[in-house]
Amino acid sequence: MKKRLQYFYTYLISGFILSVLLIIFYVFAPSTINSLDSSLRDYMFVLRGEIPQSNNVVVVDLDNKSLKEVGQWPWSRDIFADLLVKLTNANVGIIGLDIVFAENDRSSPHLVFDKMGLDTKDVPNYDDILAYVVSQTPTILGYQFELEKSKALNFDSPKVQSIIIQRAMTTDNDFLIEGHGTILNINQLEENSYSSGFFNNIPDDSGIIRSVPLVIKYDDMIYPSLALEIIRVVTGEKKIYLDYGDVGVESVTVGEYKIPTDMFGRALVNFRGKERTFKYISAVDILNNNFEPEDLDGKIVLIGTSASGLLDLRATPFESVFPGVEVHANLIDNILVGDFISKPSWADGANIVHIFVIVMLSIIIIAYLPILLIPFVFMIVIGLDWYFLYDMFFEEGTVLSILMPLLAIVSGTLVVILINNFFIEKSSKLIKSKFASKVSPAVMEDILSSEGDVLAGKAKNITIFFSDLRNFTNISEALHDPKILIQFLNEYMTPMSDIIIKNHGTIDKFIGDAIMAYWNAPADVSEHQDKALVSALEQLYALKDLNNKVKADIRFDALNKMCEAKQIEPIDIGIGINSGLAIVGEMGSSGRSDYTIIGDAVNIGSRLESLCKYYNSKINISNLTKSELQGKYIFRFLDLVTVKGKTEPLEIWQVIDFDTEQLGLYDISKDELIKELDTYHQAIELYKQSKFADALKVFEELEDNDKKTNKAIYGIYKERCEHYIKEPPPSDFDGVFRHTSKG
Repeated sequence: MKKRLQYFYTYLISGFILSVLLIIFYVFAPSTINSLDSSLRDYMFVLRGEIPQSNNVVVVDLDNKSLKEVGQWPWSRDIFADLLVKLTNANVGIIGLDIVFAENDRSSPHLVFDKMGLDTKDVPNYDDILAYVVSQTPTILGYQFELEKSKALNFDSPKVQSIIIQRAMTTDNDFLIEGHGTILNINQLEENSYSSGFFNNIPDDSGIIRSVPLVIKYDDMIYPSLALEIIRVVTGEKKIYLDYGDVGVESVTVGEYKIPTDMFGRALVNFRGKERTFKYISAVDILNNNFEPEDLDGKIVLIGTSASGLLDLRATPFESVFPGVEVHANLIDNILVGDFISKPSWADGANIVHIFVIVMLSIIIIAYLPILLIPFVFMIVIGLDWYFLYDMFFEEGTVLSILMPLLAIVSGTLVVILINNFFIEKSSKLIKSKFASKVSPAVMEDILSSEGDVLAGKAKNITIFFSDLRNFTNISEALHDPKILIQFLNEYMTPMSDIIIKNHGTIDKFIGDAIMAYWNAPADVSEHQDKALVSALEQLYALKDLNNKVKADIRFDALNKMCEAKQIEPIDIGIGINSGLAIVGEMGSSGRSDYTIIGDAVNIGSRLESLCKYYNSKINISNLTKSELQGKYIFRFLDLVTVKGKTEPLEIWQVIDFDTEQLGLYDISKDELIKELDTYHQAIELYKQSKFADALKVFEELEDNDKKTNKAIYGIYKERCEHYIKEPPPSDFDGVFRHTSKG
């Protein structure tokens, strides 16, 4: 009980300290947190997917189709005037321009005549034509503020009709974005327009548009955005109210619409989806009267461009290329529907409470779980908290920190693991209990004398060994008595394990009838590739005596009779060996753990063993092992493959025997074997060169050999050659065979 209380108080105090540290980080590193939070929130948009829009906003697009038919931008102003007239005749509600006419129309006949010194009387002035049309149509002009002092070239003020009233504003809470210059429409348009609004879209530090300024201060005046001015005109209101709190603007009100903002007067955009979520109509189709009138009747029309050459493409949470005009369409639709997203003034306090609660809950819950349940509960806690934040974001429209709760769960889990490890004794007694049955006494001494935490996980270059009994299903059926079956396995496992340990290997585990072992961990083993292969060959040599022993044992009569009927030996094995980088270390819980290995190199070793059945080989090794061998052995190239779950080609080699004058594993002389292998490897080269007909002849001759040392490989390549003769592979055939199953 005392020890359990000690654990509990340790968890409690650690949780409190961790909460304080995370809260300090939250308070003093807001820019880092906000950036990561924004990225996670973008992913929430992607998870949510597209949602319906109100069908009140239509985009008339100066797209590539329009530019191709009408001509490159800018168009003559009389053409654009015609566009506005046709939209007005289609009974649109209002037109907002996401473009600015900052210069006179150089194609206007009036300007051309004037430059030539000709009489301009009765010559059309396209700028005047467009100005007149603007005065007669429900058009709101667009313009831009220069937000950097160095770029400001024009300092004239825009024309607006709205009256903006600031409520509860003081010098301490005024954080509005300020303009340092303007890019306005030419005078004729400004003087004849009803009103205008800026269309600045300001990306955040990551270059993504997530919010849009509703107001900008310029020359001590406050000006509305294009979207806000359109809403004001639609509602018939004259006044726009800016409501301030302790830390800047909290909301912007136009008539019945109250729009929550951040302290700078920016509204977060609740994007409806990817590009073209809204109705798009090509501008040239309007000019050619090629549209359905009901698509425009009473609608808010925004004129902008999706053409890449006109440089009005932005990055949004949904995609990296998004027309700027559709950002305004999304914001207008947000205002009309009222499904805003915002970070209220109380959000920071809620985030601090959330951090504290989630840390304490995570630590208390995970601390008393079995180690195997921790990953599942960890994911459940993260999933539930993610769902809560997702629901707050899209259902309640409230932006809360996503990163900090996730960090709280992860760090809380790590604290529990660290505390548990702190209370585990890492003495020589523990190490001996882990390795006494796995390694030789010499290796054990190396482990005990090594510095540092032997059990700690680390990456290490090792050689992995897998062996497996063949026909184990038949064996278990014949030896149906569990006691006899276990005795049989013990008779097999004992000499096999002794061979591995004698050669300085570490036995990882017995997996039923299989043995998994490795070399060069936990202690360093020189020439570990050779030691693993020597163990494999010695095991094959040991099978002869072992099978004789089994045949003479009365306990295994049923098995021996079955094997005699099938003309097979009682014990036959397949072995796979691979070398490479793996993670080695103590894995599991504090009470139920083991020193083991994980990684791709391990998986490949297992695959090589299972492929022994396919290639009818006893020992399969990879080229990664073969290239490091120092001893002399006889090899057969088997295949260039990609095994299941991998994409990089791997060479598989069969190890036939030690390279000695007297072969002990096959009833064949060395000269005959070398001759067979030379012929076979010549056929392999023909196969790799796509000379399948020539290779087929050689494989057929080899298969007819009564003393062949592999009963399957020639048939495998015969089948492949026949297939490729009928259906030739691509010209870049690389000889790679792709295994789609484990064996």
